[in-house]
Amino acid sequence: MRTILIVDDEPNARYATRRALEHKYRIAEANSVAAAREALPRERPDVILLDLVMPGEGGLELLRWMREHDFAQPVLVLTALDSAKPAVEALQLGAADYLVKGFDIEELRRRVGNLIKLTELSEENARLRERLVTEGEFGQMLGKTAAMRRVFELADRVAPTDATVLILGESGTGKDLLAQEIHARSPRAGKPFVAVNCAALPESLIESELFGHEKGAFTGAASQKKGKFELADGGTIFLDEIGDMNAITQAKVLRALENRTIERLGGTQPIAVDVRVISATHRDLAAEIAAGRFRQDLYFRLRVVTLELPPLRAHKEDIPLLAAAFLRLHSARHGRPARLAPDAAQLLQRFDWPGNIRELKNALERSVVLARSEEISAEDLPEEVRAGLPLPGRAAKDGADVFLREADFREAKHKFEVAYLTRKLEDNGWNVSRTAAAVGLHRQSLQEKLRELGIRRPGKSAE
Repeated sequence: MRTILIVDDEPNARYATRRALEHKYRIAEANSVAAAREALPRERPDVILLDLVMPGEGGLELLRWMREHDFAQPVLVLTALDSAKPAVEALQLGAADYLVKGFDIEELRRRVGNLIKLTELSEENARLRERLVTEGEFGQMLGKTAAMRRVFELADRVAPTDATVLILGESGTGKDLLAQEIHARSPRAGKPFVAVNCAALPESLIESELFGHEKGAFTGAASQKKGKFELADGGTIFLDEIGDMNAITQAKVLRALENRTIERLGGTQPIAVDVRVISATHRDLAAEIAAGRFRQDLYFRLRVVTLELPPLRAHKEDIPLLAAAFLRLHSARHGRPARLAPDAAQLLQRFDWPGNIRELKNALERSVVLARSEEISAEDLPEEVRAGLPLPGRAAKDGADVFLREADFREAKHKFEVAYLTRKLEDNGWNVSRTAAAVGLHRQSLQEKLRELGIRRPGKSAE
């Protein structure tokens, strides 16, 4: 039997409401907000009927407390106030519906019945999500191996809470998709999901992008602009590649996490923001802290829950599942039916995929587009996949001994320089100035070295 919790300081009101519903539901009662706080974990109600005006703390205080402590039961507000303002405020704090006292009994029963159906639907969705996680599906992400299921299960458990999440993993492992799915499974799902790529923004712009600015704050600031934190109010902000954030911005993000307020550039007034923070990086933050490039106190704030996505080479058993999904996607997009020949499937399984799932997805799209028939053979795969070796500079972290196998010192040195500089350029979004600073070279010296080694950004032709 479903349980209804009635929270009202008036005994007569509780009695009348109980008599209207007890034929169908188990009824629990609380005569104050303090009593309701104690009853919630004990009674585990399916629906809460809440009076707004009570001595001491009112119903709005309970709604705020429920929101802070991740109680997601639907709340039907019962108010004697014949005014829209308190009801609107209650709805903004998470109440599902409201009735003005003096309501018809049948209308009360109908509203409660609707909320019970909402609870049942939510439970069914939770069971479905749990089954999909067990079967290796988490939103747009796929993976049946134990390593991936562990990530999915932990992400599914943390999603309904407001906990800050740090996602670790190499580029291309799906950190952004994981962040989106955590938001989609949270109580904030109907509110904004705002993503910021910290590595792609110049240092001179990142503060303005995150916190906004006032008119005249700097040259070119012709009008007031809200930052990403304000735009994400009520929802989730995803700070991708947070390991690339400069020290000044790190301090401001830490302050925003601690105080739940921000200040626009050029502003003097703190602005309250209600955001959940999910961050991600491919960098080793412990090493960045040791090198003095990342704040330890911010790191502790970000890693309330840490999720680490394994590289694709660590869960190759998932490649057939991923490949089948990508082939369906690309076939539909390009209007070209496609299937993998056995020799091509073996090569996909054998390759180490330094670019991880993103590289696999792109390689299969290329193959769908260029294949001469519906069957994708080994010859239709990219050259590096056929050869079993990544392109220069794309070697996996565990493949450094490739340079040691060279008999000639000059050739080994050349390959190392190409691999090292290409990886650093990728890490810094192919920004030459930022890469030069990261590796300790002058910009002009790095440009000369890139010309000498023949390194160009992918897709950019030689001059």
